Amino acid sequence: MTSRQAIAFVQQHGMVLQSARGAVPNLAEAIAGEPIRGSWWGHPRGREIFRLLQSVVDCPDILVCRLIDGKVTFVHRRLWAALVRCAPDFPKGALDWTKEEHTPSGKHVTRRTAFPEWVPPEVLKESEQIGEREAERLLPWKPKKSGRPR
Repeated sequence: MTSRQAIAFVQQHGMVLQSARGAVPNLAEAIAGEPIRGSWWGHPRGREIFRLLQSVVDCPDILVCRLIDGKVTFVHRRLWAALVRCAPDFPKGALDWTKEEHTPSGKHVTRRTAFPEWVPPEVLKESEQIGEREAERLLPWKPKKSGRPR
């Protein structure tokens, strides 16, 4: 798989998990071409998986968040308006854009851009144009209803 194919995989599915198993496809396993037991780091294609995951993380059209069960989730831009429309149904912080970085000292840190600060104005406008049912239909995964008033 190439970087372009990894990004296309996210675009096609709209929402995928980086490496966890769950309600949507798993990109690490798609790259490996098989189920992965244990950490993908230990897989024979671990370096390739890392490189391709990084290309997805670096793509400006892919939101990196901890949406599904607190696991790293990639969401393609085509679903951002639906996410924004359904945001009240998601746990606080689940839509924060996360970026893992290594500092000059070698320390590993996670930087977050809080939702909705990262949302482009055109996506906010688009989210106002779609109904909640349509937004829910577009999303491949949503948490169970919280019982919030409609």
